Amino acid sequence: QVQLVESGGALVQAGGSLTLSCVASGRTSGYAMGWFRRTPGKDRSFVAVLNWNETYYANSVKRRFTLSRDVVKNAVYLQMNSLKPEDTAVYYCAVTPIFTGDFNYLRATSYDYWGQGTQVTVSS
Repeated sequence: QVQLVESGGALVQAGGSLTLSCVASGRTSGYAMGWFRRTPGKDRSFVAVLNWNETYYANSVKRRFTLSRDVVKNAVYLQMNSLKPEDTAVYYCAVTPIFTGDFNYLRATSYDYWGQGTQVTVSS
């Protein structure tokens, strides 16, 4: 069993930066850790995932967001730069067993454990 707790969400102006944290309890070795986000009325959408030593990003956040992991602290971080109003969402941390091949990491249903979410609001 893995429990995830996110933090770091806030109100920020467009162009600003924010770092989200996700701390896990329970064993996460052997798991890929990532982030999704959801806006009202929409399904969760993929943001980024760190799978072993490979990181994957949604096209909408490439070159602006950076995902990193601290194995000692059992945590994953999402550094968000050049924020835009369309980045406004509830951000969720999620984990799934390390994957290979044709695994669909873009799909929320592919992930086993989720945090409660943290709100990010970007004002224009």
